[in-house]
Amino acid sequence: MSSEKKPNIIARLARWFRETRSELKRVVWPTRKQLINNTAIVLCAVIAVGIVMAGLDAGFLMVIHRFFPFVFDLF
Repeated sequence: MSSEKKPNIIARLARWFRETRSELKRVVWPTRKQLINNTAIVLCAVIAVGIVMAGLDAGFLMVIHRFFPFVFDLF
């Protein structure tokens, strides 16, 4: 067994906050223009995926209703 003891929780938290602060100083934050552009790209992608998913859902629902009409009688 090692004779070294783990630092207590307060010391570990203090070290974590110091290291986190040090890392945040090195972060290269995006410009306002980059942020707006990236946000627009994400929103467009979410909308496009949502439209595709809604279309697939509607298509599968029509197929199920066409070939398995008894399924809807259960509800």
